[in-house]
Amino acid sequence: MHEYMSRVRVWGLTCPGFSEEVSRARRWTRDILTGHPRADDVAAIVSELGTNALLCTAGGGRTGVFHVALALGEHVVAISVTDAGGSETTPKVTHAGQDALHGRGLGMVSTLAHTVAIHDNGRGHTVTAELLTGLPGDHPW
Repeated sequence: MHEYMSRVRVWGLTCPGFSEEVSRARRWTRDILTGHPRADDVAAIVSELGTNALLCTAGGGRTGVFHVALALGEHVVAISVTDAGGSETTPKVTHAGQDALHGRGLGMVSTLAHTVAIHDNGRGHTVTAELLTGLPGDHPW
């Protein structure tokens, strides 16, 4: 392989701000990752991040959208969801108490993922979760 070539593949999906779009994003993710050992974990993360984008930002408004990006490498899967902004708060990983009605989602994402990063893009936020799928020298799935 040429030194400037990569085996990473990237897909993107922009979804209108309707609740049924979260299940469409989840199906899209599963279709891409058919047979991948972390497909269910990545689909759960897409559900959580997509739902957050709809419930907590302008993404769930009449003209709202959220964007999902999926990057697949030999030893890592990265999933990013970008919301439409409009929220006064920044997403953050918390570990809510047992009786809490909200606040468990990003904690669950951080449990499934190796890393979680949250970036402010000036109009909204992008939450990226990276899941390791093997170690260097292992066979790719």
